[in-house]
Amino acid sequence: MSKAFVKESESDDEDDVSAPAIPAGAKNYMTPQGHQSMKDEFLRLIDVDRPEVVNIVSWAASNGDRSENGDYIYGKRRLREIDRRIRFLSKRLDIAEVVDPRIHHGSDQVFFGATVVYENLAGEEVTITIVGVDEFDPLQGKISWVAPVARALTKSRIGDTVILKTPNGVDELTILDVIYPG
Repeated sequence: MSKAFVKESESDDEDDVSAPAIPAGAKNYMTPQGHQSMKDEFLRLIDVDRPEVVNIVSWAASNGDRSENGDYIYGKRRLREIDRRIRFLSKRLDIAEVVDPRIHHGSDQVFFGATVVYENLAGEEVTITIVGVDEFDPLQGKISWVAPVARALTKSRIGDTVILKTPNGVDELTILDVIYPG
């Protein structure tokens, strides 16, 4: 069969497979900052990146033979990547439920958007912020609300000790502080 009639990749029409899954039946909770960040990326892709790539592909196509034209081939591939990301962001933004953590300002109980300082059994003090699945960044201390640590900490209060089951065994986390943006 000619290559012209075969899809280049089976994942062309699928969502971004590297994106974390939202649990079935759950809402796509996001902080206002995370929602704005996704919206900005979506608009940049539509208004800036995609038109630039379309111009490059159009120019490359006008140069003749497309089979050996690197600008054309790369441009078409990049256009598919941009379109896939636009579809993904559009779907995620459509189902997003923005939760402003400032409503809990002054509370000592852990909810979505809280920055939590806890101590584990090893005596290590850890600071994490509970955010949406599309906002998590472990290197910045941001963990998803569906992460086991976040689920264990949710609804606990300062001074509480919660049990966390890990592959290395059971750990006890003592909540030292709960902070919400003002």
